[in-house]
Parts: sequence; structure tokens; C-alpha cells
Amino acid sequence: MTTEKQMVFKILAPETPNDFEAYFELRWKVLREQWGLLPGTERDDQEATSIHRMILSPKGYPAAVGRLHYNSPQQAQVRFMAVHPDHQGGGFGSAILNELENIAKTENRVEIILQAREGAVRFYEKSGYTIREKSYLLFDSIQHYLMAKSLV
Repeated sequence: MTTEKQMVFKILAPETPNDFEAYFELRWKVLREQWGLLPGTERDDQEATSIHRMILSPKGYPAAVGRLHYNSPQQAQVRFMAVHPDHQGGGFGSAILNELENIAKTENRVEIILQAREGAVRFYEKSGYTIREKSYLLFDSIQHYLMAKSLV
């Protein structure tokens, strides 16, 4: 039997309305639902100009999602990383992050930043990110840290 850790991940760009509906639903469920926020709060005004990626589970639902946008000709930013609870620890988050970093590199960005929730700091550190500063407190309970990584 093949385990998730042995699987080859197929990273997709959501294309259809159904793809995007499932993509945004995972973002909402992981990043907003438990704080009582309504669907739609997992989106911002940069969705149309951002780069979106997801990995589908063997059953066809999104197992992991992430977004990349550009802050300047030199800097990219990762936002809205989410991994379905059933797939955490299986390499899905790392695969999405690596894909987004590679896209930023091909666009000649020299730095990538993100705002990591306190519980995700170690994950990002393992991927080469360093904390720049303690940033903001989301929902009065989730400490965030501005983290950065050089792409050169």
C-alpha cells in the first residue's frame, strides 16, 4: 500500500469555478471557521492578480492550498497557506511552499516574505525562513511573525 509520504504530489492551479470554490473552502475551514468567521473572510482584494496553487487528495478534494502575490519587482509574498487536517505532516504544505517559491524565482524575485501564525513558525524555519519581527495578533489570539527568505 502506498502512503501519502510516498505519493507524488500533483500541484494544480485552480481553473474552474468549482476548483476555486473548493480551494477557498479549504482556506476558510482551516484559517477562519473555528473563529466563527463567515465564508468570504478568507479572501482579499488581491485574489484576481495572485497566483494560486493546490494539491488534491486521492479522493479529489483539496489537501493543501497556497497563494503568491508580488509586493514589488524584488519581493513576493506567500499568503493563505492551508493544509487539510487529515493531510498535515504528509509533505503537502512543503510541496505547495516549494512551488510558490519556484514561481517567485522564475519571476526574478529576490526575497519572499510571509506572516506565519505562531504554530507554523517551526514549519517555515525548516524551509529556510527566518523571523524578522513579531507582527500582529489575529482574532485577539493568534500571534503572527513576519518571516523572510532570500531567493538568490
